[in-house]
Amino acid sequence: MRSSILLALAWFVELSGVAASPLAEGAVCAGQETLSETYIGENKNVKVEFATCPDVASSSFKQRDALEARQTNVCATTCQRNCFLPAGGGPDPNECHVIADALKFESQNTGALFQIGTGTNNTVVLTYSSCKTFFVNQDFGDLVYCRTNWASTIDNLAFNCQSTQNAHGGNCVATDQRWFIQVQNRDA
Repeated sequence: MRSSILLALAWFVELSGVAASPLAEGAVCAGQETLSETYIGENKNVKVEFATCPDVASSSFKQRDALEARQTNVCATTCQRNCFLPAGGGPDPNECHVIADALKFESQNTGALFQIGTGTNNTVVLTYSSCKTFFVNQDFGDLVYCRTNWASTIDNLAFNCQSTQNAHGGNCVATDQRWFIQVQNRDA
């Protein structure tokens, strides 16, 4: 159990330091591969990528023991907001709001819930103009999350973690560290 927590923490630290690491332009993680891509929203102007991060030791992910089964629907679970300091290089919060609106539109027209896999299929990336947000599943099993909750978290991070608050984006990490949502500049 302790080693799995350390692995998750190490992976989180690696992804949180994305702005400081030498990644390909716009990549969420080292070795990121886009598995599929589409566009959402009323105007189909928000890019959605289902990504994999094979260089983040995804082979060390394993299935949970049946005795450790957890709730897979993590909608409305709490997360802790962290702003990335100092100011400079963050996304335009109004452009992040376009992503939030696209998620709300999809919630009304496609469904409120989405499933996110684990291991190599653990990241969903949304991009519009200067804003990029992603949801990362750090658990050992699939999770279900709400599009409307993601939209609210995007607005919270984008408007509360910007240059006027001496920040350049941020993330919100689940209290049990099973998942996190990050908002940053598209090219960070």
